Amino acid sequence: MKEISGGICAPKGFASGGIHCGIKKGSQKKDLALIYSPTPCAAAAMFTTNIVKAASIQVCRENIDNGKLHAVIVNSGNANACTGQDGLDSARKMALLAANVLGLDKSQVAVASTGVIGVPLPIELIEKNIDDLKLSLRDDMQGHEAALEAIMTTDIRKKEISIEIEIDGKLVRIGAMAKGSGMIHPDMATMLCFITTDAAVSIDTLNEVLRNAVKKSFNRVTVDGDTSTNDIVLVMANGQALNEAINNKEHRNYEVFSSALEYVCIALAKMIAADGEGATKLLTVTVKGAFCEDTAEKLAKSVASSSLVKAACFGADANWGRVLCAMGYAKAEFSPETAGVVFRSGAGEIEVCAGGVTVLFDEVKAKEVLSQSEIEILINLKDGDGTASVWGCDLTYDYVKINGDYRS
Repeated sequence: MKEISGGICAPKGFASGGIHCGIKKGSQKKDLALIYSPTPCAAAAMFTTNIVKAASIQVCRENIDNGKLHAVIVNSGNANACTGQDGLDSARKMALLAANVLGLDKSQVAVASTGVIGVPLPIELIEKNIDDLKLSLRDDMQGHEAALEAIMTTDIRKKEISIEIEIDGKLVRIGAMAKGSGMIHPDMATMLCFITTDAAVSIDTLNEVLRNAVKKSFNRVTVDGDTSTNDIVLVMANGQALNEAINNKEHRNYEVFSSALEYVCIALAKMIAADGEGATKLLTVTVKGAFCEDTAEKLAKSVASSSLVKAACFGADANWGRVLCAMGYAKAEFSPETAGVVFRSGAGEIEVCAGGVTVLFDEVKAKEVLSQSEIEILINLKDGDGTASVWGCDLTYDYVKINGDYRS
């Protein structure tokens, strides 16, 4: 496996584009994106578990129900959530507009939206600019970059990756882009993510592989404890690599493809955590020695989600008691009397807790370790073999500033 350039246009047969159509008021940034494969794609997706769901989620569910897609149209600047029947009509019209210019049936187009909740989507702006959106399609890095810019909201950093693997002597590529900076919390999917691949994969297998990858990536990233109304991870596979179709878990290439997709998703999950709204530090919380993997995951999530832990990391304060405290209310069984905590970064590592109690440590060294831009919190238990990592970020003054005037 190797990382390559090209993003979502790296796989054969995919084009993408993005334009400014005016949804983002007072800005000239791109706000409308399109991803397209002339070849029909096997498609799989996972959606937010928030009971309050955007109109785009309902339409996307409807159109991906048979597991086949050609395209996805995405707008930023407006979530089209809590907008009633008018919002649902607008989401369906988005699919229809894209389908018409691409010569498709509307059921072959997925829809996604991101932005402010509770504001009507100005569908007339999308209709007015849909021809320009089609003209923006390119099958190169420029097309990828345009689409990526168009899906971003409060993101500061770009979140993109593309890789190449070999299957049956064929070069298979996976490309992906994501947006996500706030309203990020585990429980699917906590952002928008679009993945393309030229691998030949059956619909059922693609669904299974995606769910496995999401469990160990996007469901293990947290920024602020909020799960959005619009979250979606969508993957399209057009088979243009001409490998023998991976059609079940027993297929000899199942693990190769599954591992590659997991790699892509974990990479993007870490990028999302690092770009949390106002964040200055990427936190990786790893629990090992838990009773099982699920227990390790619950404990790690609780620590990574703790506002007190996040604030301590922002202030470079080795307040390890907050780590154990967060584990204690995680509703996951563990033995506090065997717990150990180590902080690690590019400046080294320092043990701060062993056997559930403090150990003597150098406060100056601890502050140096916690002052780095990437910090690991390593929690060691002696209950079993369960291990899991969760990614998060520190909590800063800027998070409140960003979200205090988000609509303006």
